[in-house]
Amino acid sequence: MTRNDGTDAAPPPARRRGDGGLPAWLDPELATLTRDRFSDPAWIFERKLDGERCLAFASGGEVRLMTRNDHSITSTFPEVAGALAAQRRGDDFVVDGEIVAFDKDETKFGLLQHRLGVIQPPPSLLAEVPAYYYMFDVMYAGGRDVRPLPLLKRKPILRGLLSFDGPLRYTEHRDTEGEAYYREACAKGWEGLIAKRADAPYRAGRTKDWLKFKCESGQEFVIGGFTDPQRSRIGFGALLLGYYDPGERLVYAGKVGTGFTNQMLRSLHDRLAAIERPRSPFAAGPLPRSMSGVHWVEPRLVGEVGFSEWTTAGELRHPRFQGLRDDKDPREVVREIPGDEGPGA
Repeated sequence: MTRNDGTDAAPPPARRRGDGGLPAWLDPELATLTRDRFSDPAWIFERKLDGERCLAFASGGEVRLMTRNDHSITSTFPEVAGALAAQRRGDDFVVDGEIVAFDKDETKFGLLQHRLGVIQPPPSLLAEVPAYYYMFDVMYAGGRDVRPLPLLKRKPILRGLLSFDGPLRYTEHRDTEGEAYYREACAKGWEGLIAKRADAPYRAGRTKDWLKFKCESGQEFVIGGFTDPQRSRIGFGALLLGYYDPGERLVYAGKVGTGFTNQMLRSLHDRLAAIERPRSPFAAGPLPRSMSGVHWVEPRLVGEVGFSEWTTAGELRHPRFQGLRDDKDPREVVREIPGDEGPGA
C-alpha cells in the first residue's frame, strides 16, 4: 500500500556520541489507533504487549535500556541488561521492544508496576516479578543505520543479532490475516494487535505505518487531582483525569476509583500530596458537581486507564486504573480517537 501523506521522508539523522560510536539516542516509532480491522498482504500483524517500551543500546560491552522518552531503566531490569550483554555476537546495535511481566499467558502492566522505578531490585523481587524483553525491530546494526530498510528486511537482521532465550524474546508476527488474528487475540484476553506496513522504513514519531487494533478501550490520562477516601478506604477515593486538547488545555475526562491495591493507594497518595496546588489545572470540560474533598495537583503524573467507552459528555464510562506511566510525558497525552487508517483509507 502506498500513502501520499508526506511520511516517506528518510529518518532523521541519529545523534552520536562524541567518540563517533553508537548513536546516543534514536526517537522511537509510535503506532496510531484505528477502528479498522483488516487483512492485507502488504501488512504484518504482531501481538500488542502491555508493558513498558524499551530501546536497548549495546556497544563495547555496555548496555543501556532506555524508555521511549529517553529515561534510563538499565538498573531497574538488570536481568535484561545482563542477558543482552552476555548474548551479544559482536556487533553494536540498537533494538526496539517492550519489557513485560506475565500473569499466566497475559501481559499485565499492573504487575510490571512492582518493578518500575525500583533501582537495583532485590533478588526476591526479581523472582516474584520476572521481566521479559520482547524485541520487534532493529534501528542500528553492523555499524550502520538500518531504519531506511523495509520492515521485512529489518526483521532478519534482528533475528541474527541475538540468541533469544531467557528474558530475551523475539516478537513473532503473522502475515495477511489481520482480522482472524485480531479475533484470536481478543478471545485470549490480549490487549490487541499492532499492524505494520511490511515495506515501510522505521520512522520516528507517530505514524500511520503502525496501527493499533485494541480489544478494549484504554489510553493514558494526566492526573489533575484526587478526592478524599470514604469509609474504610485508605489513601484517596478517586483520581481526576484529563488530556490535552489541540490548544494545549487540560480537559477534564472524569474520575477513576477502581483498580487500586492498598499499597498503590498509599504510595500514589504520597506522590500526589507532594505536588498539591491550590487551584484546578483543568482548563476545559465539566468538573465534578461537588468539589468537597477534592485536592488539585500539578499535572505531572500519567496513568493508564481502561474503560468501556466515552460518554456523550466527554467522560469515561466504567474506568479501571491500570498503573502509572513514568515513561510518558504528560504534554503528549491527548484523546485517542480511532481513525480510518486501513488499506482502504
